[in-house]
Amino acid sequence: MRPIVTDTTPDLPPVPNAVLLEARTKAPRPEDHARYLRDLAPFHLIEAVPPRYVAPWPARLSVASFNVERLTDVKAVRALLDSVGAHVALLTEVDVGMARSGNRHTLRDLTAETGEGFLYGLEFLELDLGDESEMRTYAGERNTRSFHGNAIVSNLRLERPHLIPLEESGFWFPGQDGAQRRIGGRMGLAARLVDAPFPLWVVAVHLESKTTREDRQGQIQALLRGLDSFAAGEACIIGGDLNTKELPAGDGAQQQVLKEAEQFEPLFGDFRREGFAWAAANVAAVTQRTGPSGKPPPPFRKLDWFLVRGISPEHSRVIPALDGQGRPVSDHDMLALDLVPDADV
Repeated sequence: MRPIVTDTTPDLPPVPNAVLLEARTKAPRPEDHARYLRDLAPFHLIEAVPPRYVAPWPARLSVASFNVERLTDVKAVRALLDSVGAHVALLTEVDVGMARSGNRHTLRDLTAETGEGFLYGLEFLELDLGDESEMRTYAGERNTRSFHGNAIVSNLRLERPHLIPLEESGFWFPGQDGAQRRIGGRMGLAARLVDAPFPLWVVAVHLESKTTREDRQGQIQALLRGLDSFAAGEACIIGGDLNTKELPAGDGAQQQVLKEAEQFEPLFGDFRREGFAWAAANVAAVTQRTGPSGKPPPPFRKLDWFLVRGISPEHSRVIPALDGQGRPVSDHDMLALDLVPDADV
């Protein structure tokens, strides 16, 4: 697996078209996937753009976590983040230069008016136009960058960014059902808030969707080992899509989910042993929803989580991911909470 990535750039470099063509047309071999991960520059860099205006440190830190499902609707996502006054947004499934999201740099568009800064790390280099439906919809178009990843967006100063690889199995390299061929693997993106009154880290994470609870646990163990190498014992908030699909579905089961999460998904035991808590940072509600594509259907589960250490969460909530006309923006709802320092920090 790649080492933790710490080098930054103001603009992730594009991958040459000849390399993309080779990866698309050759038979998918594990050794080729490993070679691409080793040799392609975007997998060894973090895109870092500072805020144009640095906000003062707030008395209460508002944090949002949102799987934005490509970030196709920048205006609606902007409105949702503004509705909770997010000082920090932990975003997953962010496209940059994908035909399905308008071949835009979605993060630059998201922050154009607010002047926020952002960090962006590459999860996958997309070799296709997307999933089976997207390949039909955007047939004949091409991606300008083919990037898909995680981001941290903030009007506060961020320092010491780290991209932590969680797995590099190459599961998506051959594609699934004739679509979604990808180079890359799941990862976490971490940074420290410069002006916090004590060392405080924020982390955006996305676990694999098509796997087992044991494999998800292994990915979280990789995340925690990475954090321990540069932020051992320090205050931290992790937010993201953990794809905790072994948890019971339906609204009526969610109190049980908060109380007994470890019984269904052992990764919560790893969080607990590293000092992270989740009961007060989350509400007893599902976070899946039927998205713009009409999928998935109910029943829904709680896939998205906050984990906190060394800081007290308050006012946790799930925000419906709907635009101003009541249309879905994503197949995940947005999480939000406020953070205040623990008395003994």
